[in-house]
Amino acid sequence: MDDFLGPIIICSILFIGLPWVIFHYITKWKTAATLTGSDEKLLDELHDAARRLDDRLNTIDQIMTAENPAWRQHALPETNRQHLLTDDETTR
Repeated sequence: MDDFLGPIIICSILFIGLPWVIFHYITKWKTAATLTGSDEKLLDELHDAARRLDDRLNTIDQIMTAENPAWRQHALPETNRQHLLTDDETTR
């Protein structure tokens, strides 16, 4: 009986158990690599927030430029201001 049971157990492990374990972890790996619905929703919300912030910054930039066209030169630190001013003079 022992000679008959050993090969059956080995064959069942080899042809049923091993492929099941391999396919199980392949499936887990593929599902972990995709975005979930909540991840996609979060990315959409972050994209909308970034777009709104970019629009706000552009609006502030336009308002500041309308009120004082040279505001950028006054807002920069002294080292960058000299570099920017020399670049502006060479492009003219």
